[in-house]
Amino acid sequence: MGFTEAVRTVLKQKYATFSGRASRSEYWWFMLFYGLALLALIIPAFVLAFAFSGGGAVSPIHYTVVIWLLFILAIFLPLISLQVRRFHDRNISGWWYLALFIGCYVPYAGLLAGVAIFVVSVLPGTEGPNKFGADPLRPEIRSEVFA
Repeated sequence: MGFTEAVRTVLKQKYATFSGRASRSEYWWFMLFYGLALLALIIPAFVLAFAFSGGGAVSPIHYTVVIWLLFILAIFLPLISLQVRRFHDRNISGWWYLALFIGCYVPYAGLLAGVAIFVVSVLPGTEGPNKFGADPLRPEIRSEVFA
């Protein structure tokens, strides 16, 4: 799966789909898109902040921050669903992601929870179908799971 196909899949086909599996390529290509999009929104915000620093009136930086926050809100649900599908690819329930996400806000344990999420995201998925669906890399392999 390539860059544009991953972005199209996450944003159009599986915007809020928490079932199924997501391959590593789908996950990491979309994370690259997310990082580049944040960078593209943050750079103008800093430029405008330095250009219009001082003064109490509403400046263009306020509009840039609002656009940035709207982007974060629009992309939040696809990010969560993509991460849950990535956990499913490793044959791990998405509820574990919720537990680790909450654990990220616990002092000191948050570091371990963040590392655990990263490790699950990096590891390859289970080969063949698992209890969450067919293998995203080889969907033609069919077998009855838990028959």
